[in-house]
Amino acid sequence: MSVMGILAATAVVGTVGIFVGLFLGAAGIKFKVQVDEKEEQVLGALPGNNCGGCGYAGCSGLAAAIAKGEAPVNACPVGGEAVGKKIAAIMGVEAQTAERMTAFVACQGNCEKAAVDYHYTGVEDCRVMSYVPGGGPKSCHSGCLGFGSCVKACPFGAIRVENGVATVDREACRACGKCVAACPRHLISLIPYQAKQAVACQSRDKGPVTMKACQAGCIGCGLCVKACPAGAVSVTDFHAVIDQEKCTGCGACAQKCPKKAIVSLQGGAVKES
Repeated sequence: MSVMGILAATAVVGTVGIFVGLFLGAAGIKFKVQVDEKEEQVLGALPGNNCGGCGYAGCSGLAAAIAKGEAPVNACPVGGEAVGKKIAAIMGVEAQTAERMTAFVACQGNCEKAAVDYHYTGVEDCRVMSYVPGGGPKSCHSGCLGFGSCVKACPFGAIRVENGVATVDREACRACGKCVAACPRHLISLIPYQAKQAVACQSRDKGPVTMKACQAGCIGCGLCVKACPAGAVSVTDFHAVIDQEKCTGCGACAQKCPKKAIVSLQGGAVKES
């Protein structure tokens, strides 16, 4: 190839390159996506766990919702009050006080207290139990299966299985709700961290049935209702329920419960009364 041919080819390639560059630059300006600075700042203030506990698809989804005014500044359960205050400052609004929540497992059916119908060996996943005869080896069909689906779901290591039943470390819990969604029997719920008493049973079976299946099950006797001076306890479908807004934490219900199905929440642990 002659020198002139090389120079001509170089000129053509250079001209095309310049044209493409100018075209891409113009297109970039025309179709540029406007970035909300507040959204970026809010995203930077969020912890970045992307746990979904706020109800949005990760931290970026929550940041966009907060920036648009569609979500409160304290919507992140992981960041808590500290992150809520930072985001409130970014958004130029007053920080609202958010009540701290924690996960609670409504079951005490451990290996000593819960009766079993058979011994199970196989895949250790609570969700698999729906395909197993009787819904699992334990006689109580409302209790914790103890195979740790909630443990696998928790990104903070705040829940573990001890002696056949899941327990929550309230200090480590960030109330993201992952364990709540993972439990196939819906035994886990988020309750106020300041709650003093809770019913650690979900059984709606009649007393004799419950007693046969578990030594720590609520039998719906109603003694807790009579003992509560604040009217915070009720029994529906053979199951006691505590209204946390009315509860004063006196512990009378837990002391009166003959099956110790009502527990006292102290510090980072759950203690039987």
